Formats: sequence, structure tokens, C-alpha cells
Amino acid sequence: MQASLIIDELKKQGITHVVGLPDNGARSLFEQIWEEETLQFVGVTREGEAFAVASGLYLGGASPVVIIQNTGFFETGDAFRGTCYNMALPIVMLMGYRGYQTMVPDAPRVDTAATFLEPTLKAWDIPYSLMHEDEDAHLIEDAFVAARERSRPAAVLIVNHTV
Repeated sequence: MQASLIIDELKKQGITHVVGLPDNGARSLFEQIWEEETLQFVGVTREGEAFAVASGLYLGGASPVVIIQNTGFFETGDAFRGTCYNMALPIVMLMGYRGYQTMVPDAPRVDTAATFLEPTLKAWDIPYSLMHEDEDAHLIEDAFVAARERSRPAAVLIVNHTV
């Protein structure tokens, strides 16, 4: 997935702030975000902070997006629930799907992060889609539409998250 396509979609959605914690898988994406003059990056030290910061930005009139890895989403738990979920804010998450490639039937799992992601999103009633390739960039717009219609968070899972 080309980072430039993701950034183009974020700009189409009027995103003003990217809140997140850079990781190795999304290095290229974050490097391009840092160079993009129309997007302000707000870094956090833990993923749970990302949702509090994004919620505050949204309530203050900004248009934020959260970019984290799936393992970081697991860390957010109560912070996510207590902010954008309970406050019914249409915050979109772009999430690296760490471990997706290891989900092979009957194979031992070395990295179980992927095992828990989709069941967790379903349990929390978070609509999501899987972005596998460049042609799937439109799923970002779809997530924003879903978030706005439901007034709840939505997610796009970046399967090939070396962007």
C-alpha cells in the first residue's frame, strides 16, 4: 500500500491532525505525513493517549485521524471506551494489522496479535475493512462515511502495513 495514496485520502476527508505512535511497519507513512504541510502530526507516548487527544481535537473543531498498530489498539482499552466510543465521536482509526500474514490455517502462531484483532473490533461494535492493496484506498473514505453515519469510531486495517 502506497503511503501517498493514504495521505491523499486523508486530505480528501479534510483531516487536519494525525494522532499516533509511529512504528516500524508504518515508517514510510509517518515520514510522508511529517513532510505534508496540510497535516499536523501529534505524537503520543502510548496508544491510549491517541484517543483522548483525538477526541479533544474533534471537540475543539479539528478533524483528526488516529494511526496505530493493532497491538497498540489492545493497549488502549479503557481510554478508547471512555473517550471517543462513549462520547459517540466519529473518529477513524487506520491500524496496521500486525501478524495478518501468520494467520495460516493449522500453522502454529508465533505472533498472536492478529488472532485477537477482528474479534475485539466486533465485540466493541466497531465497523472495519481490510485494506490489502492500492486499489483499496477508497476504504478510507468508506470508514469516514460509516463513522459519521453512526457517530461512532470506525477502522481501516492496513494488511500490508509496511507503507
